[in-house]
Amino acid sequence: MVKPIATVDVTPNLPPSLERLRELAYNLRWSWDHETIALFRRLDRDLWQQTENNPVALLGLISQDVLQAAAEDEAFMAHLDRACAAFDAYMSPETRTWYKRNYGPFEKPFIAYFSMEYGLTECLRNYSGGLGILSGDHIKSASDLGLPLVGIGLLYQEGYFHQYLNADGYQQQSYPVNDYANLPVQQVFRADGKPLIVEVPIAKYKAKVLVWKVQVGRVALYLLDTNDDANPPEIRDLTDRLYGGDKRNRIRQEILLGVGGIQLLEELDMRPTAVHMNEGHSAFLALERIRIMMKENPGLDFWQAADIFTAGSVYTIHTPVSAGLERFGYDLIDEHFPHLWQELGLTREQFHDLGREHMGGFDLFSLPVMALRLSSASNGVSQLHGSVSRSMWQWMFPNVPEHEIPIGAVTNGVHIRSWISREMAELFDRYLDPLWRSEPDRPDIWWEVDRIPDGELWRSHERRRERLVSFARRKLRNQLESRGAPPSDIENASEVLNPDALTIGFARRFATYKRATLLFRDRERLAKLLNDEDRPLQIIFAGKAHPHDHLGKELIKDIVKTAELPEFRHSVVFLENYDISVARYLVQGVDVWLNTPRRPHEASGTSGMKVIYNGGLNASILDGWWAEGYDPSLGWAIGSGEEYAQHEWDLQDYIEAQALYNILEKDIIPAFYTRGRDGLPREWISHIKSSMRKLSPFFNTFRMVREYTEEYYMPSHARFTSLTQPDMTRGETFANWRKKIRDNWNAVAIERVEVEPEALKVNEEITVRAWIDLGQLAPEDVIVQLYYGSLDSRGQIVAGEAITMDYCRLEDGSNLHQFIYTLNYATTGKRGFSVRVLPNHEDLANPILTNLLVWA
Repeated sequence: MVKPIATVDVTPNLPPSLERLRELAYNLRWSWDHETIALFRRLDRDLWQQTENNPVALLGLISQDVLQAAAEDEAFMAHLDRACAAFDAYMSPETRTWYKRNYGPFEKPFIAYFSMEYGLTECLRNYSGGLGILSGDHIKSASDLGLPLVGIGLLYQEGYFHQYLNADGYQQQSYPVNDYANLPVQQVFRADGKPLIVEVPIAKYKAKVLVWKVQVGRVALYLLDTNDDANPPEIRDLTDRLYGGDKRNRIRQEILLGVGGIQLLEELDMRPTAVHMNEGHSAFLALERIRIMMKENPGLDFWQAADIFTAGSVYTIHTPVSAGLERFGYDLIDEHFPHLWQELGLTREQFHDLGREHMGGFDLFSLPVMALRLSSASNGVSQLHGSVSRSMWQWMFPNVPEHEIPIGAVTNGVHIRSWISREMAELFDRYLDPLWRSEPDRPDIWWEVDRIPDGELWRSHERRRERLVSFARRKLRNQLESRGAPPSDIENASEVLNPDALTIGFARRFATYKRATLLFRDRERLAKLLNDEDRPLQIIFAGKAHPHDHLGKELIKDIVKTAELPEFRHSVVFLENYDISVARYLVQGVDVWLNTPRRPHEASGTSGMKVIYNGGLNASILDGWWAEGYDPSLGWAIGSGEEYAQHEWDLQDYIEAQALYNILEKDIIPAFYTRGRDGLPREWISHIKSSMRKLSPFFNTFRMVREYTEEYYMPSHARFTSLTQPDMTRGETFANWRKKIRDNWNAVAIERVEVEPEALKVNEEITVRAWIDLGQLAPEDVIVQLYYGSLDSRGQIVAGEAITMDYCRLEDGSNLHQFIYTLNYATTGKRGFSVRVLPNHEDLANPILTNLLVWA
């Protein structure tokens, strides 16, 4: 290699009339707009495919003759005018977006969304899997809704790995370098033309961090990059790979994301009032926000500043699997944070306690623990995952009943227009209200799917299945050629799969709990289903195992080896290098999306949601989103939501594999192949329409991001703003109140409780009185609650309800305050009562978050 003495940027030389193609190319709105995609494909269809659907690279590689011809083509120019008109209407500041209609205009973004990865489009490899795809869809819907949101992430030179299989079917990894000069990413410069550089302290280094911008519709996404000659090699290489390297590399990436992200926002003069940590990777941002607040308000100590910061912090948990959590040894904490705990006025032990998690015989520093402690609102990503998370983190709130652990749930969704096929979108345009594109969470819109003629719906889906089969054959042939397979195997690739056969898709990260090979448990029984001449079945697999997950790699090898056997050769295919492009072909073309996780290890999953809008159906374990989405009229459930202990897993696999075979034999295959006189599978189409009608309004990111906005972002924004604007007076008052509560809480005691009468009949009243010693606190500092509910066999209150008791008076000659409540029971049964005291303040997001409770 030769180091250059000078560099120069070479940009496309577009005819003046085509200059707006550049603007369209650098805004990722094109990635969910079929009309703009068709415009770029029209220039050169083959080059569009070769560049992985990358309009920036396309414009850089296309010949000047082609560009000139396009400029002189009236039809192309008319197409360009239509695309630009739609783009201008979308981007216009005058457009009345959902946010403007509900909350009014804004000057600059005040919601900051932090994520380690973003899956926006196939040409921008800044993602590994589900978390990144969700982040990308979140950003896109934030744009559609017009939210005042800015995204923060990292820019990876190599991104996640490229997967290929060796001759033995074992996963190998390569790391092609991203050519950002030819991607829809632009470096950020200062007003004087010099690159914007943020300096981030990482251990003994001051990392010089470059900044890149991706424009995603109306939303700006900023990505941090340490690949600068001014950095030493170990810092420069920090952003080489997503989730690459050892624990030291990971903690440094997360310091860069959290601390560097906040410093970048300061440089951009964006001080968010609501910060969303999408997983715990960015949790260090909390410490940087607190440090800045303390520096600007010298009278605040760490705990006071933390009380104020927490008011505007939101944390989303994404994993129910303990092994997937981000934890670090204290040696790495001590290496990277002495300067910070000194600035924060904390001791080493106090700093360690912020993230301390007991792991049996030792402790680790847990980013989820710190994120939970420094957030005013936390959530799981499905209703079941919210419940699992409350159980998982109950140890942090030892005096709180499990159902009241302050972790909510916002079920994930998908960005419909990014995943729907053009054929299905055109069908919706013909028969549905046009608002399906802009307000897809309205149920009344989706009830109109019944207007779509069965024949049109089925033919649209069949065309996508044919395209999927064609794509799979082409991709399999390329895989075999790369692997050095025999010529006969390469030729046979053109005959695998059947464009008319029932097609099942299974594609996801190859973690062992997802049980990719459950379908192979009884190969003889499966072979009969695959090779039935009258009712054939076929399966397409895709997915990557983590580079260090050897068990996951063995699962892939098992599938590949099985696909080579004569009885499976034409019906089972594994597609390499699962990415957005492969996913799009699969979700748009399969008939059934199969999901077989070990419940309750699937937090949500979103792949199955994507088939809803493309005429596919789901067959899944009742886990993640399917646990709340399933209904017998719109898909199939494998099992009934049972959960097994680890020593029973082999039995579980046997039982659930048998259940899957039974569903295939008795329900799925007959429904697909039972045709009317017109050749249409009427029962199957009925399932498709039920699925669209019932699931479409809910399982989309328009609904999801709106829910985040209404229940998390705007309340957090309001709390934080009230504490910090126009000055810190109210915030300091609140912080001082929190300190008073902490200092005096040990003196709070419930001295006695009386319940009258002890027995009663239906519709009679019962009165509960409590006498409480508040010590130095006043009655307005607390909330006293009557906690009541049914009793279990051990005499414990089950999922009780809490209701605020009324203040009565201060007992004469004592320090006891009396509280009272009268309750009326309308049903019979054994009931239990208790009384509890919690802190109470108008600026407190949730009193349970204080972890200060006194029970009777």
